[in-house]
Amino acid sequence: MGDATGPPLLELRGVQKSFGPTRALKDANLSIPAPGVVHALIGENGSGKSTLLGVLSGQTRHDAGTVRIEGHSVRFGSPVAALRHGIAMVSQEVAVAPDLSVAENVLLGRGLVRGRTGVSRSASRAKAHEVLERLDFDIDPDVRVRRLRPDQRQMVEIARALTADAKVLILDEPTSSLTDDEVQALFATVRRLKAQGVAIIFVSHRMQELFEIADDITVLRDGVTVAQGGAGSFTPESLVDAMLGQAPPVDQANRPEPASAPTAADPVALRVDALTVAGLVEDFDVTLRRGEIVGLAGLVGAGRSEVLEAIFGARAFDAGSLAVDGTPYLPRGPRRAIQQGLAFVPADRKTDGLVLAMTGVTNMTMVETHDAPRLTPPARRRGAAAVARLCTALRIAPGAVDVPTARLSGGNQQKVAVAKWLVRRPKVLLLDEPTRGVDVMAKADIHHELRATAAAGTALLVSSSEISELLSLCDRVLVMFRGRVVADVAAADTHESEILKLAGGHPS
Repeated sequence: MGDATGPPLLELRGVQKSFGPTRALKDANLSIPAPGVVHALIGENGSGKSTLLGVLSGQTRHDAGTVRIEGHSVRFGSPVAALRHGIAMVSQEVAVAPDLSVAENVLLGRGLVRGRTGVSRSASRAKAHEVLERLDFDIDPDVRVRRLRPDQRQMVEIARALTADAKVLILDEPTSSLTDDEVQALFATVRRLKAQGVAIIFVSHRMQELFEIADDITVLRDGVTVAQGGAGSFTPESLVDAMLGQAPPVDQANRPEPASAPTAADPVALRVDALTVAGLVEDFDVTLRRGEIVGLAGLVGAGRSEVLEAIFGARAFDAGSLAVDGTPYLPRGPRRAIQQGLAFVPADRKTDGLVLAMTGVTNMTMVETHDAPRLTPPARRRGAAAVARLCTALRIAPGAVDVPTARLSGGNQQKVAVAKWLVRRPKVLLLDEPTRGVDVMAKADIHHELRATAAAGTALLVSSSEISELLSLCDRVLVMFRGRVVADVAAADTHESEILKLAGGHPS
């Protein structure tokens, strides 16, 4: 950690921001005393974190309050202005150009090296290599980014930030799509940058990560900074208390869980036999009974997402057979799947799950009304009643679904992405990373509604990179390794370490 005898490297005091009648930030404060500090920013979805990051990165202009860098007051009019002052941001949805090379992505927007006859590819490649070496990232600068893993793409974006001589690097939910090994590789990079004097603002909902990597922590609640201090002055319990401002509400803490798991006597909702996607999935079998929640565990690339996409008709498959409620089903596309009573919540809510320019209400009803030539008054009333029920069940604030979905917090966006399929009451619900990037309370809300959905007779097939989520939510877990199911275990009879061993190809 650097010397903090001078003015703070970065300081926010009393920052406020409103969007129409909604006050996203009321009194936000944050201070990074010196270079080389890892500062965690946490809060429930809707607490104002995204708005605060927008202010810092130049995407949002604050209405009141002060932002100072090394004692000098600043007000950014654009992300370019923030970069000029040494603040760079790597968003949760990594922004890279997949068809360009690593070197071109690293230098994108910062200027490729020019020679006498135009861009010098060799000089540009050498410049990118220097930045990659600073991160100890051993990758060919000429390789296309499309070929990289998610964690490698993230490293490319971090390298791009360093070309702007970033003093402060914002990492927004950087671990949400990474495996445990990839998280540790990212943390090694964070520690390396810290030693080089770069300050990091680290945003995560995973408590264990905060205590592993952060020096200081700031907690936001309802647009107000409610706690600040060294990481050692907090416990997981005290952070949750600060985030919530109270004990969990009675209806959250004491909600009865749905009835016990289904048995072999319950009807089969979905049967999949020997599903094969060449090079990705081989001989995948599953029998899902009504009311059953089955999890899919496995490392990145194990075939989890591809299985869900193939069942829903969003990906072609090479062999296998499927049946819904005992009737053969050939997935010829999502429309056919929806007609058969299937639903699919994809992993990327912003790209595949929602239309961000539309309101939450429109997103929540678009599946139910997609094949209706016009909405009759009874259909409108049924849709409105379903939306109202789900908003209550998922604790989506009144009025939040009446604004463009892009303006909602990540947690509320995910709730809308789930709710749009629940409005239809599907026979089979497929979910890929259903709580990625949401906070503890939002995850609890989504889990409870999924259990209630299962209790009402829907069969759920859930893919998640969080083993703890699968063990707490599911009746049983299928573990995949290199495209094949290597184990089918009851969630109550196993533990995380056993699942990890199986997912890594090590039989028990």
